[in-house]
Amino acid sequence: MWVPPRTPPEASLYRYPGTSIENRTKEPSNVANIKSQIKRNKTNEKARERNKAVKSELKTEVRRTREAIAAGDKAAAEKALAKASKKLDKAVSKGVIHENQAANRKSSIAKQVAAL
Repeated sequence: MWVPPRTPPEASLYRYPGTSIENRTKEPSNVANIKSQIKRNKTNEKARERNKAVKSELKTEVRRTREAIAAGDKAAAEKALAKASKKLDKAVSKGVIHENQAANRKSSIAKQVAAL
């Protein structure tokens, strides 16, 4: 039975050239040294968390609309569609999603509601 040769342990030492011998097996650090970049990293992280929350809300509202459609409840579906449309428009104004993506999502669920 053929066994592939093992990679020598010293091979991983050359993965990150330019670092000291002690740190060669560690992942490279992405911590900025410039003050403005440190601030930028903080604001980017906050924005990422905020965008993640908004996108989660969008998915929830669209899911609720689709559940109402699946249940065949036209009144509840129309109500849920209005809420979902409002959330999608708000996400566009905050720059979380693209305008066309919101339009596509709204038209998709609106078509399903109209078919009830």
